[in-house]
Amino acid sequence: MLLGLADHSICPDVPPWSPGTSEQHVRIRFVKKKKVIIKKRKKLTRPRPLVTTGPPVITTPAGALDLPEEKEPGCPPLGLESLRVSDSQLEASSSQSFGLGPHRGRLNIQSGLEDGDLYDGAWCAEPQDAEPWFQVDARHPTRFSGIITQGRNSVWRYDWVTSYKVQFSNDSRTWWGSRNRSSGMDAVFPANSDPETPVLNLLPEPQVARFIRLLPQTWLQGGDSCLRAEILACPVSDPNDLFPKAPALGSSDPLDFRHHNYKAMRKLMKQVNEQCPNVTRIYSIGKSHQGLKLYVMEMSDHPGQHELGEPEVRYVAGMHGNEALGRELLLLLMQYLCREFLRGDPRVTRLLTETRIHLLPSMNPDGYETAFRRGSELVGWAEGRWNQQGIDLNHNFADLNTPLWEAEDDGLVPDTVPNHHLPLPTYYTLPNATVAPETRAVIEWMERIPFVLSANLHGGELVVSYPFDMTRTPWAARELTPTPDDAVFRWLSTVYAGTNRAMQDPDRRPCHSQDFSLHGNIINGADWHTVPGSMNDFSYLHTNCFEVTVELSCDKFPHENELPQEWENNKDALLTYLEQVRVGIAGVVRDKDTELGIADAVISVDGINHDVTTAWGGDYWRLLTPGDYMVTASAEGYHSVTRSCRVTFEEGPVPCNFHLTKTPKQRLRELLASGAKVPPDLRRRLERLRGQKN
Repeated sequence: MLLGLADHSICPDVPPWSPGTSEQHVRIRFVKKKKVIIKKRKKLTRPRPLVTTGPPVITTPAGALDLPEEKEPGCPPLGLESLRVSDSQLEASSSQSFGLGPHRGRLNIQSGLEDGDLYDGAWCAEPQDAEPWFQVDARHPTRFSGIITQGRNSVWRYDWVTSYKVQFSNDSRTWWGSRNRSSGMDAVFPANSDPETPVLNLLPEPQVARFIRLLPQTWLQGGDSCLRAEILACPVSDPNDLFPKAPALGSSDPLDFRHHNYKAMRKLMKQVNEQCPNVTRIYSIGKSHQGLKLYVMEMSDHPGQHELGEPEVRYVAGMHGNEALGRELLLLLMQYLCREFLRGDPRVTRLLTETRIHLLPSMNPDGYETAFRRGSELVGWAEGRWNQQGIDLNHNFADLNTPLWEAEDDGLVPDTVPNHHLPLPTYYTLPNATVAPETRAVIEWMERIPFVLSANLHGGELVVSYPFDMTRTPWAARELTPTPDDAVFRWLSTVYAGTNRAMQDPDRRPCHSQDFSLHGNIINGADWHTVPGSMNDFSYLHTNCFEVTVELSCDKFPHENELPQEWENNKDALLTYLEQVRVGIAGVVRDKDTELGIADAVISVDGINHDVTTAWGGDYWRLLTPGDYMVTASAEGYHSVTRSCRVTFEEGPVPCNFHLTKTPKQRLRELLASGAKVPPDLRRRLERLRGQKN
C-alpha cells in the first residue's frame, strides 16, 4: 500500500483542499499502488486550437502571465533526462502509440531512424484527446520550482506544444493549479516555438507536492500535442517518515564537484600542479579558433620526458563542447591521482611511476564556453557541439581509411603501401584545407609523443565504441567494419564497459533508441553509424595508438549535483582502462653491435595485418590479447629477426626484445660515409653477393 499525503504542516506551499478554507488539516488517504496505464479519451470536448509557428503570446482572462523575476533555476533537475526518474513514474492521459508513450517524454531524448517505431522522439497525446496531460510522480514530497520543455525529436514530423498549464497533487486525485500572483487565475506558460530549443518556465510560486502534471493548452497548427520535459525540483524533509528516502547522490572523495569554465579549469589545473609539483606538468598543445589554449595535464614520476620502456597514454575530452561530463571527469581524475599519490595509494603510485599519463580535458574550449553560458539544463542537444568555425571535430581528421582500403583492393598492402602510419593526404595539408586549429594541434601532439593507448570521452549515450568508425562500403549508413586488431579493441572496450557502474546496472533502461546492454555495452563504431574522419580511425592508422570512444552518460551536460555519482560510476573504469597499456608485449629493438636503440623499427605480428613502430629510443609496445605470437622486428639497413612471444593472462607486458644486425650494404654505406677503409671480410662478402646477383 502507498500513502497519499495531504499535509499542510509538511507542505506549507500547498493550498487548502477547498478554496476559501483557512483551516489546515492532515488527511491521509490509502490508495492502491497503480501500474502505469495509458488512458485513452474518446470523447471530443473541444476542437484542436489553431496556432502559428511563431512563439505564442499567452494571456489569461485576467491579463498577462506574471513571469518570475529570477533568471536562474533554483532547484536541480528531477532526473527525467538522466533516467533517475524511471518509466513507471511517468503517466499520460493518452498516447498515440507505445513509441510515443509517456516514457518518451524526457528532455533531449532522441528518436530512432524511423518515426512510428518503439523509440519515437517524445510523448504525444492522441489527436482525439481533448484534455491531454503528462504527469510525473516524484515519489517523495518535492518542492517543484520550474519546467523545461521541448517539442518532438523527428526527421519527418513537426510537433510541439506552444502553451500549457501546471497542476500538483499529493495523491494523484485532488489537484490544484499554479496561479498568477496578481490575478489569482491559473497560469498559462509559454512553451516551444521549435522542436529542439529548451524553454524554461519558473513557477510564480514553488509548490510542494508529490505529483506534477503538465496540461497542454495549444500546439502547432497541423501538428500534435507532443512534448519532452524536465522538472526542476528540490527534495524536502518528511518529518513523519511516510515516504522512503530518496537515494543520495554522492562520493566520499573530497574533490571539486562543479562545472568549470575556461578560467576555472585553468585555476584548478594550476592548483593540482602546485599540490603535486613532482608528478605533474601543465603544457599547451596549441590554441582554439578563438585563441583559448588547449591545456594538457601530464602526470608521471618524471614529468616532461619520455622514459625508455615507459608507455604513454592519454585521455581526451570535450571534442564536442556541449558534452561536458568528460571534461569534469578528467579534472576530477587529476585531482584524485594527485591526492592518492600523496597518500601513498599503491595502485595510483604504480600508475604514475610506470606510465606517463596525459589528460586533455577540453579539446573544444570554444564550444564548451557556448554551452556553459546556456547552462546544463538549457544547452539542448547540439548547441556548443561544434567549434567556433562550425566544424565537428570528430569528422575533421584525415580520412586514411579510403586510401588504405583502395590499396588493399589493389593488392598493394603491405609490400607497396604500408598497413600502418599512413601519411596525411596532400589535400589535407594545403593552407586552405578545412581543418580546425584544434584538430591540427591534436595531430601534431599525436606525432610528437609515442602514445600507445587512448580514449576520447563523449556524452549522450552509455556505450563504448571502437574502430573502425567508417564503413568500408561507400555510402553505407552502418556496417560492421572491424580492424585487424578487433580482438584487442573488443577487449579494451569491454574493460571500460565492464567496470562502469552505470553500464553494469541491470535495471537501467536504454538512453534513446538502442539497447547496447544486449551486446555488453560495446559496439563497432561503423556498425552504429559511419563517421568518416574520426579521431579513433586516424589514431590507429597514422600512429601506434589504439583509441576507443566512451559515451559516458545519457545526459550530455548533467547538473552539478549529479557529478559525484557520475564520478563514482566512472572512477574505477578510468583507472582500469589506463592499466590496459600493460596488456601485450613490450621491449626494445637494439643494434647488436652498438646496443643503441633503433628508432622507427617495424614490429609485425604474424596473422595481424597492422604493424607498429619503435619510438626514438628503440622501445615499443604492442597491445595483444593472450596467446602465442610470432613477432618480427625489421628496420632499414638491418636483417629482420623473428621470435616467438607468449602473452599470458598474468600482469604484463611480456618482455620481447630484439637485437638486429646491420646488412653488409648498410655497413658499407656507413664506412664510406665516415671515410674509413672497407675491411677485407666485408669486401669479400660484397663480391660474393655481386657474383650471386650476376
